[in-house]
Amino acid sequence: MTVEVVTFGCRLNLAESETMHAEAEGAGLRDTVVVNTCAVTSEAVAQARQTIRRLRREQPERRIIVTGCAAQTDPDMFAAMPEVDRVLGNDDKMHADAWRATHRAFDGDDGEKLAVSDIMAVREMAPHLVAGFQSGLPRVFVQVQNGCDHRCTFCIIPFGRGHSRSVAMGAVVDQVRALTEAGHAEIVLTGVDLTSYGADLPGAPKLGMLVKQILKHVPDLKRLRISSIDSIEADRDLLDAIATSERLMPHLHLSLQAGDDLVLKRMKRRHSRADAIGFCEQVRRLRPDIALGADIIAGFPTETEAMFARSLDLVGDCGLTFLHVFPYSPRPGTPAARMPQVDGRVIRERARRLRAQGEAALRRRLVAEIGAARDVLVESATQGRTEHFIPVALVDQTQGAVRRMTIAGHDGARLHV
Repeated sequence: MTVEVVTFGCRLNLAESETMHAEAEGAGLRDTVVVNTCAVTSEAVAQARQTIRRLRREQPERRIIVTGCAAQTDPDMFAAMPEVDRVLGNDDKMHADAWRATHRAFDGDDGEKLAVSDIMAVREMAPHLVAGFQSGLPRVFVQVQNGCDHRCTFCIIPFGRGHSRSVAMGAVVDQVRALTEAGHAEIVLTGVDLTSYGADLPGAPKLGMLVKQILKHVPDLKRLRISSIDSIEADRDLLDAIATSERLMPHLHLSLQAGDDLVLKRMKRRHSRADAIGFCEQVRRLRPDIALGADIIAGFPTETEAMFARSLDLVGDCGLTFLHVFPYSPRPGTPAARMPQVDGRVIRERARRLRAQGEAALRRRLVAEIGAARDVLVESATQGRTEHFIPVALVDQTQGAVRRMTIAGHDGARLHV
């Protein structure tokens, strides 16, 4: 056996797992499982711990390395687990030296578990050019930004990711070109706070400029997609690219979090309810067929039923198609953890209602797609996705192709052709 990477959490973690896999194998590690953790909720941390215990039971002969956001924010907890052989920090995991040092530590059997550096001391970001080549998938992720300089009261991620930092535009364009030449049809730009891209670079270019440079200098790229953005930071060039470029996919996922202004203020978000609705209306004018998704938290501290109702209404008011619902869970050390908490049963019930609202919104979009001709990226023999990121059930298709298909129906979750 060689190296296996088990990934929790966001698209950025998925992108980083590709790099880690290559670096770990390049360092000579064998019979090793790397668990790339997420810290966004207490449930995500618990799932990682359960997985680590299961891996040890099922594969007692393999080494277990734990890294990711949860390993960065609470390294001692993972180091105390007898199943864990080593804990790597969230920046350390991206560097070949850390993997070579881990190999030496295992060979020497010195018992040292912790290799976690100060994430807040990291101020620069290098491109990780191996990302994406390992998977052989038609859609791959390119990390262009990391870290976050904002301090939302519910969020622990800045302490797992550090300060905001960006990859230089030229390096991003070079990577996208290399991935395109390797046969990948769709590139997804990822980051922790993607719309803060470029603030730390010379000239402070913004995300929209990066998107335009990619589209200009990589003409063979079939599809460019953007992962989650903060709508209040969307710049003019990004909006212009949404309106004018067919190769930029008509799908955005927004970090909205709530639909009530007082809750948004207590979250320390930088947008209002009106800002969110206005942005969605604006991008729909620019690209009428665009599909919008959003993160929404259910049961934030102090949230009343009336406040929650405004989050429910946001699904319709913003015309959302995809909903990613987070039942609120207090993260140690965050201001929201010290606020008056909502009862857990209420949180779960509100999350259920939000998910039901999201399922209904998706069904409405699925119905509206019937009869439309869509360009479907074939992800596997049995599934693809439209330009709008809507899943399509397929039969015996060639992976990696982009095919024009007419939508004939749906099953409540996927389109059919």
